[in-house]
Amino acid sequence: MNTPQRVLTQRVLRTPRAAAIAGIIFALLLSLAYILIRVAVPPNLADEGVWLESRSGMVTVAVSLVPFAGIAFLWFMGVVRDRLGHLEDQFFSTVFYGSGLLFLAMTFVSAALVGGIVASYAVESTKLIESGVYSFSRAVMYRISNVYAIRMAAVFMISIGTIWIRTEVMPRLLALLTYALALILLVTISYSLWVTMIFPGWVLVISIYILVLNLRSPGAGMDVDPGAVEA
Repeated sequence: MNTPQRVLTQRVLRTPRAAAIAGIIFALLLSLAYILIRVAVPPNLADEGVWLESRSGMVTVAVSLVPFAGIAFLWFMGVVRDRLGHLEDQFFSTVFYGSGLLFLAMTFVSAALVGGIVASYAVESTKLIESGVYSFSRAVMYRISNVYAIRMAAVFMISIGTIWIRTEVMPRLLALLTYALALILLVTISYSLWVTMIFPGWVLVISIYILVLNLRSPGAGMDVDPGAVEA
C-alpha cells in the first residue's frame, strides 16, 4: 500500500534536481563552446581564414563540446516537461518542445559547419579559401546561429514562461524576466557574443534556482499540486 506513495515521493524529490543539473551542464558547456569560438573566429565575415592556422584547436574543442551540451539540453527539456504532468498545456508544450528541438538542431548544424571548415582547411587549405567555400560556410554558420537559432531560443523562453504563468509552478518574477530576455533575442540581430550568451545564461539562472529551492525544501521546485496528482 505504501509503494505508490514512496515512488511518487522519490519522483518529486529527484526530477526537479535532475532538470537543474542537466540545465547547469548545458549552460556551462554551451557557454564555453560559444566563448572558444568567438575568441578563435573573428566576427568579420570578410576575413581570409588566418585564424585557421593558429586557433583551429580551440574551435575543435568547442565543436566537441556541443553534442554533450545538446544531450544535457534534451534531458533538461524532458524533465521540465515531465514535471508539468497533467497541467501541461498541449499548445504551449508543443511550441516549447518544437522550438527547443529546432534550436538544438540549428546549433548542431552551425557547429558542424565550423568543424567542416577546420577539417577542410587541414586537407586543402589554399583550395578552401580560394574556392569561396570558406566564405559561404562562414556566412551560413553565422546566419544560422545568430539569427535563426537565437530566435528559436526566444520562442522556447516565451513558451516556457507562459507555461509557468499559467501553471504557477515558478515565480511570476522569473517568468517576466524570461519574457524580457526573450524579447531582446527576438529583436536583436547581432554577431555579439553577449547576445548569444543570453540563452545559456538564462538556463543557468533557472537551473540554479531550481536546484537551490530543491535542496532547501525537498519536493519543491516546479512541483505540481499533490492533491491534483492524486485526483
